[in-house]
Amino acid sequence: MASSFHNSGLYEDTVIARPEHPNPQFKREHWATLNGIWDFHLDLSVSGKDQKIYENPQSDYFDAFISVPFCPESKESGIGFTDFIPCCWYRRTITVTADDLNNDVLLHFGAVDYHATIYINGIEIGSHSGGYASFHFEISRYLHAGDNELIVCVEDDVRSNRQPAGKQSTHYESFSCFYTRTTGIWQTVWLEFVPKSRILDVTYCANVAAGTISITATTTGKGTLTARASFEGRSCGSASVKSDNNVAIAVINLSEKHVWSPGHGNLYDLELIFNEDRVISYCGLREVRTEGNRFLINGEPVFQRLVLDQGFYPTGVYTAPDAHDLERDIILSMQAGFNGARLHEKAFEPLFLYYCDKHGYIVWGEMGNWQLDISSNKSYAAFIPEWMEIVRRDCNHPSIVGWCPFNETWDFEGRKQQDDLLRTTYLITKAMDPTRPCIDTSGMFHVITDVYDLHDYEQDPTVFQRHYEHLSDGGYTDMFPQRQRYSGDVPFFISEYGGIKWSPSQTDEDAWGYGQQARDENEFISRYDALTTSILDNPAITGFCYTQLYDVEQEQNGIYDYWRRPKVDVDTIRAINTKPAAIEIHNQQQ
Repeated sequence: MASSFHNSGLYEDTVIARPEHPNPQFKREHWATLNGIWDFHLDLSVSGKDQKIYENPQSDYFDAFISVPFCPESKESGIGFTDFIPCCWYRRTITVTADDLNNDVLLHFGAVDYHATIYINGIEIGSHSGGYASFHFEISRYLHAGDNELIVCVEDDVRSNRQPAGKQSTHYESFSCFYTRTTGIWQTVWLEFVPKSRILDVTYCANVAAGTISITATTTGKGTLTARASFEGRSCGSASVKSDNNVAIAVINLSEKHVWSPGHGNLYDLELIFNEDRVISYCGLREVRTEGNRFLINGEPVFQRLVLDQGFYPTGVYTAPDAHDLERDIILSMQAGFNGARLHEKAFEPLFLYYCDKHGYIVWGEMGNWQLDISSNKSYAAFIPEWMEIVRRDCNHPSIVGWCPFNETWDFEGRKQQDDLLRTTYLITKAMDPTRPCIDTSGMFHVITDVYDLHDYEQDPTVFQRHYEHLSDGGYTDMFPQRQRYSGDVPFFISEYGGIKWSPSQTDEDAWGYGQQARDENEFISRYDALTTSILDNPAITGFCYTQLYDVEQEQNGIYDYWRRPKVDVDTIRAINTKPAAIEIHNQQQ
């Protein structure tokens, strides 16, 4: 590696980044973060496996240090290498005691982009493909008391069209709405020391009318599952059930009913005990469904005032430098009058979803499907398994009010998109989670969907309004004649609009956005007001999503800039966003 990338000084006075537990919804007492300084090597020739680097613990192959969990493209990592990285290697020591090895040891990775191969003490223990899903291995049989060598090899190719990569640039530099890439480890790595008989997985299902929480736990071995619920420290009920077949279902009848709703993040704390295993968790009493063209939360119509959140950070790229940065974005959004977000072209980390749950902030769970060629049959294997892992991991978050696996799917190089991939993914999603609506592909050519959504970046408010003036009588036609006609029997959602280019500190040529750049703040607000009000005033529309909450690199159309500083008067934006929607007024009058 060139000396310009050598950063041996990173060891000095370094504070471990992101030390908090990464998943408050499934937390055990005995865990240890592996975040911090790891040995590192950029394998630009992709020859490390051929050299069998993992078999040589004394190798001087590792010639730099990296701060995990930040990707090597980021400043926070200490590397800051933004060219393409086809392969990279990580190494660190993990130390365990003989007592630790009396039980099982789980090695967890929050997310690694894209194909990770894991070695312990020179032995390959497993691999995982997918840049957004979490994964883990039980590693006790590969460990010995004392120091053990952990090596991770990561291979990544965003230009292959064989892997989902979201908004990561396929050019050398960022351009238009594509940004700095993420390679390698970009979420927390940690160890858990767990009993051999334990809870493997858990699913919560709320019944608002009955005031109950159903808990389905997958376990190893026989035993009794005990679940206890509390609210703000007050006991609210418990249930115990025996399990002889690795599945235990317990139902808690809540003595206090506190519903989770937009702006009210009422959460029940849960304690789950199975034999010697104890898991700390939480859940929300919340139901979501659609009824005709209405979107209902706990049986009440809700107008979704959403904003696009892409989950990028100036110094961390995909990874927030601090947990407070995750929560700050939610607070900034709510201060601007939004009640939620589309988590766009990225599966966000569980800790972000915890803050959404805490604040009563509604979100759509999505995936970074862009860059994947969905005209190819190979796309099934590259997409569906990882999407299933994400749905399984995130399904207990009350803040997630719907799933949207694809965004703007198109034909590829003259080959038609695989409609069956969209249909199959929708059906799998509904089979895994029948409690939420699912949009098959946001903004483009729906195959099967519970919500009709579209993207419209028309900047002239008069023309924009005209697009939807006949929605109520089924007269909608958009700029894509081949798109299905809206039938009026499902909610209608403008899931991307605006994107008003406004860059106070840059010239028009430097910024990227939609339409003619606003000449000043007043013009931005005037256009924002006219576009947004035309949506709110339409009685057939049930939600909007403005593009976007904050600027990302060269894309300059946020309410805030990339550093989360307000670009326009936030109180004025809030006043616009919180105007009563026509559909809300209509529902109140019924």
